[in-house]
Amino acid sequence: MSTMNWNWKHGAMAVAAAGLLAWAAPAVAHHAFGAEFDAEAPLQIEGEVVRLEWVNPHSWIHIAVHRMVLDGETIEPADPSAEVWMVEGGTPNVLVRRGLRRECVPIGSRLIVDGYRAKDHTLKRANGRDVTFPDGRKFFMGSSGTGAPEDGAEQRSLSGADGRC
Repeated sequence: MSTMNWNWKHGAMAVAAAGLLAWAAPAVAHHAFGAEFDAEAPLQIEGEVVRLEWVNPHSWIHIAVHRMVLDGETIEPADPSAEVWMVEGGTPNVLVRRGLRRECVPIGSRLIVDGYRAKDHTLKRANGRDVTFPDGRKFFMGSSGTGAPEDGAEQRSLSGADGRC
């Protein structure tokens, strides 16, 4: 076999391998609920939205905690700005189809989030299940079919005249 033919074959194999890795990377980056969150560690966070990430594969709401129920204990941080938790939600597309748009959650909004704590308890991170707005409306913000505990909340969306916030 000639050197030129050998180099071409190895070059083509390297390009194919790189393409396969690039194609598989999103699947590796995405995770099931059980890979990161603890179904045995429910929590409730009440606080103020300080940041909103409306990106794939998950949306994130950053909340300055005013009150939290964790492991059956109620915690009220002296300085909520020092206790900011990241709460993971479903993909922006899924949330919009359920009736929640980015404009529904402006910075400064007060929310109550029911969800599950990250397995790594050093992280201030949770998977959001339900969001309750100040007017009492509840919204399922979780990702369906990811292994998260089910209670029928997947059917819940915002209720309004047009089903949107």
